[in-house]
Amino acid sequence: MADNRIYNFSAGPSMLPVPVLERCASEMLSYKGSGMSVMEMSHRSKVYDGIIKETEACLRRVLSIPENYKVLFLQGGASTQFAAIPMNLMKTGKADYAITGNFANNAYKEAVKFGDIHIAFTSKETGFDHVPTQSELQVRPDADYLYICANNTIFGTEYQYDPETPAGVPLVADMSSNILSKPVDVSKYGVIYAGAQKNMGPAGVTVVIVREDLLGSYPLDKYPVMLDWKTMADKESMYNTPPTYGIYVLGLVLEWVEQMGGVKAMQQRAEKRASLLYDYLDSQDFYKAVAQKASRSHMNVTFRTGSDELDAKFAKESAEAGMTNLKGHRSVGGMRASIYNAMPIEGVEYLLDFMKKFAAENA
Repeated sequence: MADNRIYNFSAGPSMLPVPVLERCASEMLSYKGSGMSVMEMSHRSKVYDGIIKETEACLRRVLSIPENYKVLFLQGGASTQFAAIPMNLMKTGKADYAITGNFANNAYKEAVKFGDIHIAFTSKETGFDHVPTQSELQVRPDADYLYICANNTIFGTEYQYDPETPAGVPLVADMSSNILSKPVDVSKYGVIYAGAQKNMGPAGVTVVIVREDLLGSYPLDKYPVMLDWKTMADKESMYNTPPTYGIYVLGLVLEWVEQMGGVKAMQQRAEKRASLLYDYLDSQDFYKAVAQKASRSHMNVTFRTGSDELDAKFAKESAEAGMTNLKGHRSVGGMRASIYNAMPIEGVEYLLDFMKKFAAENA
């Protein structure tokens, strides 16, 4: 790490790979001899057309996206998709939701405005400390889709499998906080979407990967055109001005992932980072890991001391030690270390050293 860089454990916007930031800096005033920055460039220009097309091509390579899926680069954050999903997918007026945390619950609350929404699973009673097993999911065979949040940043839980649904029921997944961290069989999903600011790039871009046969399946005449996936697909994400600079940075992050060995290499790195923290948490009594073992996230490690005062002291002193955003979400307290793709193993080792020192001094 550069001398003036800190270890940023933020849940999002999160740290970006240093080579990507350096590339952005080097191309800031003139992108490939164009005489202008990408953020000044017309989205209709030939140069920018090359950027967005290569970004899509790279995403397709990295995630092995089948040809019968469309890739959309949208605005409004992942939260806008909470409404877009029922708008685009609800034909019978029924959908099922697995509620495993704050964002899944927010998506559910938005969906109930549009139809009959069934809770297929909830872990609310245990503090959202786990995701369902396959047998715990109660999915209606006539639902238009099953919705899950693949990784729950606030509570530190993650699906370690692809849920199965009854025949003809598409699986819809919010992968905002774990996309690109491991291989995913896109063909098992009807829709995958993700806000970029956790593991893909800067805030401002939302990626939607949708199976073609699900486009235009519901008439959207009474809904805003900006939320119509088919319109956005037909216009190749160019119905209006897309988030041009964010898409460019996303493309650079994808190139970096490829250079590092792809999503399989990202998975190995993620498992190593997470294992260092979980193995330590399981080996001592000062800190307590929050998530149940079978549901533990490789992206967001949540833990606490059991004392609000000590938790606050930990957050303060860790910041003084050159780390930031280790304070848990305001709704749950404790601590949270978000260790996305760009977090170097040295950052986790530095955190571990601090945790051991803090425990010794405050036991």
